[in-house]
Amino acid sequence: MARWLGRDFEAAPGADGEVRLYTPGPTDGFEELRPGRFRRIVPASEVEELRYVRTTCRWRGERFVIVGEHETWLRVEYVGGRAPVAESLGLERIDQGVWQAWAPTTEIEDVREEVM
Repeated sequence: MARWLGRDFEAAPGADGEVRLYTPGPTDGFEELRPGRFRRIVPASEVEELRYVRTTCRWRGERFVIVGEHETWLRVEYVGGRAPVAESLGLERIDQGVWQAWAPTTEIEDVREEVM
């Protein structure tokens, strides 16, 4: 998330000293990328605040970060750091210490946004 001109926007910092700001609807100075997605690129020096927001949840009694969504499923990544627990949950090992799964939204609990 980025604060620019006193407003908060979904954002993605670039390696080139710029920040990409996104809105779901038409906004002055933003270009339409596709229906429901508009973008404006601004210099990082113009951004008042840049922060990382992640959505966490609890699934099968363990903490996860939500990393994707498709229809009635959420892609979740285990943050507990214990391989035996990840294995017992039947999670897919993506990389060393990274475990993910598709979870039905009906089984997801305690959804929160964490600002970092």
